[in-house]
Amino acid sequence: MTASNSKTQYTSYQEVWERSQSDPAEFWLSESEYINWITPPATALSHPSETEWRWFPDGTLNVSANALDRHVDAGRGDAIALIADSAMTGTQERVSYTELRDRVAVFAGALRDLGVEKGDRVLVYCPMTPEAVIAMLACARLGAIHSVVFGGFAANELAARIDDAKPRVIVTSSGGLEPGRQVPYLPLVHRALEICGAESSGVSAVVVADRAHVPGTAADFTGSAGAGATWYDWDTIVAAATPADPVPVHANDPLYILYTSGTTGSPKGIVRDSGGYAVALSWVMRGIYDFGPGDTIFTASDVGWVVGHSFIVYGPLLAGGTTVLYEGKPVGTPDPGSFWRVLAETGAKILSTAPTALRAIRREDPELREREKYDLSRLRAIYLAGERMDPETWHWVRDGIGVPVVDHWWQTETGWPICANPLGIEELTVKAGSTTVPMPGFDVRIVDAAGVDITAPGVEGNIAIKLPLPPGGMLEIWGSRQRFLDSYLAAFPGYYASGDAGHFDEDGHLFVMGRTDDVINVAGHRLSTGSLEEVLTQHAAVAECAVIGIHDPLKGQRAAGFVTVSRGTRIPNEELAAALIALIRDRVGPVASFRDVTVVNRLPKTRSGKILRKTMRQIVDGEAYTVPATIEDSGVIDEFIAALAQTVSAPPTRAVTLPR
Repeated sequence: MTASNSKTQYTSYQEVWERSQSDPAEFWLSESEYINWITPPATALSHPSETEWRWFPDGTLNVSANALDRHVDAGRGDAIALIADSAMTGTQERVSYTELRDRVAVFAGALRDLGVEKGDRVLVYCPMTPEAVIAMLACARLGAIHSVVFGGFAANELAARIDDAKPRVIVTSSGGLEPGRQVPYLPLVHRALEICGAESSGVSAVVVADRAHVPGTAADFTGSAGAGATWYDWDTIVAAATPADPVPVHANDPLYILYTSGTTGSPKGIVRDSGGYAVALSWVMRGIYDFGPGDTIFTASDVGWVVGHSFIVYGPLLAGGTTVLYEGKPVGTPDPGSFWRVLAETGAKILSTAPTALRAIRREDPELREREKYDLSRLRAIYLAGERMDPETWHWVRDGIGVPVVDHWWQTETGWPICANPLGIEELTVKAGSTTVPMPGFDVRIVDAAGVDITAPGVEGNIAIKLPLPPGGMLEIWGSRQRFLDSYLAAFPGYYASGDAGHFDEDGHLFVMGRTDDVINVAGHRLSTGSLEEVLTQHAAVAECAVIGIHDPLKGQRAAGFVTVSRGTRIPNEELAAALIALIRDRVGPVASFRDVTVVNRLPKTRSGKILRKTMRQIVDGEAYTVPATIEDSGVIDEFIAALAQTVSAPPTRAVTLPR
């Protein structure tokens, strides 16, 4: 393998971004020198048509070897690669680079013994334990394509992903742990295989990692009817295996398939390449996170989501740092100080999480008393993604923790942040509610419905990205090139349609206000639900909120608010609702036609923290709805329906203003 020790020095964000735009091929070819290549690329970009592009088409590498072997070979084998912290079992395991490399190599050998070859798919269905990371890296070592499915997904949703990806092997565990309950995985895997059918699924083997805390072993399903696969015990096959060497792959060969978190019906598998992804993440860890050897990052997500792929597994290990794999919740495992404990015990420099996690902590511990128990002196920054960060919570965490809070925006499809504050280059001016500025390689535009650029600051429109996407962006949708074109490139020719709405301000800072579906039309006036949510969170009693557009026979749509309150709040619901209605009318005006407020105990969310606004709207409007498979707790829907009966409405003609 070859690698360059040169490091391009940038004097400012503006310089690096302009270089990435003026000569993207030269820029990314230079950045590719941070990766160990088997065959170094001579060409950065192949772009034969507007909708076709590939990065580093003549390069070959192995991503797993870049994440592990090169650090061991450089004499850093004793450095800690992985800290597995389980708040559910009260245990913590530290794994060095040498140990992780060896465990990955042996498990890759075990997969090879089961017939897994380059290009084969392997479905990983595991909880947040080291086996999940080992399985992913073992697939990459063989050149196999992993598809990680969030642990605990229902059998029919798991079956849909099996049917789409056609994996040769499934790697799973006896189960996961949630507060107060076990989640057995093996019956779900067995049922999913039955749904698919032995001939259709193509699965020849299921590998089971036993877990003492959850019943169920491979032996329980050996010889079971209808599953069509042979079940193997992880430890048994590993004991008989010999380590596998890294397999060279082309830069454009797929590294993984990841199904988007909101998928229902026919799954949408995002395909990520190998070389471009490695180069992009290498830049991100340096340029955005200011992260390298000796640093620790605690990404409070799940390996089943893109955040987990990029910033629990691949990004930190490519950078040679330490990554924290956390099994637990921000609150209730056992208290709202869980994140602060992990940060203190691991000495993490970076916390990466979702706004919804911080809002949960704020609701339970608004004074941040739990934070006072822990030494966070090594923490340098908090990064947020997954949901829009409301300014009130942003101020709360920044002031309470005392470090920069970077609200960066990106998607499963892009693989890494589109907009951020690049602390590895320079700390830019921060504006609450903004994701700061576009990162190198991303030419972000605001366009109207016809795809025409909106250049005036403060004018909201569709957020689009000029093609080609930079390295690390999605290649396609698994099995359907046309679906990729229709879903992302057809709406605005020459651009990737993000599906989000927002605006730039006069300083070029981007404000992402929500999905385009969340823009409501009230009597011809377009209103962003995100801007209305900003106002609601200004009330001290509101911990979290969601605004949706509901049917109005006169105006077409009107805004309705759903709020949770901070622990210890004593204000009656009716009084709070009246205050919130007045607040919206004072800050936004009567045009919002805001008169409905519902106080709920919890908001319906996916396991990745996204609020299920579409489902909420369907319920309120009396439409048929399906509870998404990604919902964190289906019981919240019943609570939500019950709470609707307590909705407080203001008379539609009543004008209420706050005292000046």
